[in-house]
Amino acid sequence: MAKARVKVPKSVKKGEVFQVKTLISHKMETGLRKNKKTGKKIPRKIINNFVCTYDGKEVFSSDWHPAVSANPYLAFYVKATKSGPMNFKWTDDDGKVTDKSVNISVSG
Repeated sequence: MAKARVKVPKSVKKGEVFQVKTLISHKMETGLRKNKKTGKKIPRKIINNFVCTYDGKEVFSSDWHPAVSANPYLAFYVKATKSGPMNFKWTDDDGKVTDKSVNISVSG
């Protein structure tokens, strides 16, 4: 299973726009390379979908393709509305899902 890391501020003010940074360890095999010993193509296995929800609503999502690098890093911005969980979900070609959750503390 892939290992995911997420970085968000410990606390933000209501209405403030804050940056979310994510990094997941994954080889992202494109399906185009060949095994040097056997000459057979290595099957494609990439993370093909990412979704982030905040306060139960989807705030960011993306579909990924073979051109995305191994161990993909992603950064985006979200507006703070209220304290609560921010959930992240990465799905690969095999249907394996890596989840991560962080709590956002909103003041004022």
